[in-house]
Amino acid sequence: MTDALRWGILATGGIAHQFAGDLVKNGFTVQAVGSRSQASADAFAAEFGIPNAHPSYEALVADPEVDIIYVSTPHPFHAANATLALEAGKHVLVEKPITLNAAEARAVVALAESKKLLVLEAMWTRFLPHMARIREILAAGTLGDVHSLIADHTQDLPDDPNHRINSLALGGGALLDLGIYPVSFASALFGPPETILASATFKDTGVDAQVATIFRYPGGQIASLLSASDTKGPNTASILGTEGRIDIDEVWYSTTSFRVYNAANEVVESYETPSIVGRGMHFQAAEAERLVAAGQLTSDLLTATESVQIMETLDAIRAQIGLVYLGD
Repeated sequence: MTDALRWGILATGGIAHQFAGDLVKNGFTVQAVGSRSQASADAFAAEFGIPNAHPSYEALVADPEVDIIYVSTPHPFHAANATLALEAGKHVLVEKPITLNAAEARAVVALAESKKLLVLEAMWTRFLPHMARIREILAAGTLGDVHSLIADHTQDLPDDPNHRINSLALGGGALLDLGIYPVSFASALFGPPETILASATFKDTGVDAQVATIFRYPGGQIASLLSASDTKGPNTASILGTEGRIDIDEVWYSTTSFRVYNAANEVVESYETPSIVGRGMHFQAAEAERLVAAGQLTSDLLTATESVQIMETLDAIRAQIGLVYLGD
């Protein structure tokens, strides 16, 4: 790696394991990990060969050998943990959603700007190779005028009421864990929606089980999106234009393949993601390192402003379906 940053991993849950694994496999420098206990930090450090293991998040962000913090705690803690890292002078890559709500997002982004530090939402899909190729195809006008997006993120996740996904206190439910993927994809294509129609079903714990949304945009485009935590669907996406379409295969938000069709329904391009090491979560880390090396505080692929706008959209959906978190 050139201009390599020294990464600190804040929290040791499942997503932190996936991220740290991808970083280590792809030659990034993972310098430290912080947990709420020394035993957890030590176990994580031993698993990934990380030099510094800290028994608290405060100790992690104070580590002088760390340049950037990856925040991987549950949603309601993103704002506080990102703030902790920024106040300590560290750049931040914070798991999606960037915060629990738009007010928190605006505060985190404002703090990063005042400190002249990078804050980047870890929407890893934005930085994957197949999405880079899709952006090129759209920019070339291959689809003509793009009118529509159809996408789902649907999983059959645990029904255990004690599981994080089913906890209102931890920001659980389909929308913030799963729905943010198609919502963010629609934002990348069309920007913030002009109108939002949303409908949902709920679990006994009060979290959303399914959320269907229809967005309409100032240019007349429409996005039809579905997220669910109680049923598994195709997890595919289609971008429709006047001169053709792109069908993205399962699982569209991870490294995958797609086909481009012309107006005659003929395949004009078939794309297969090149072989990569790991899941592909390191691409967002590479973008963060590129930005810091270039002295940039936000990414053109996902600006801090857009991350705030996405949270505003999620807030609007929640207002329509009547979903209120304990941290609101």
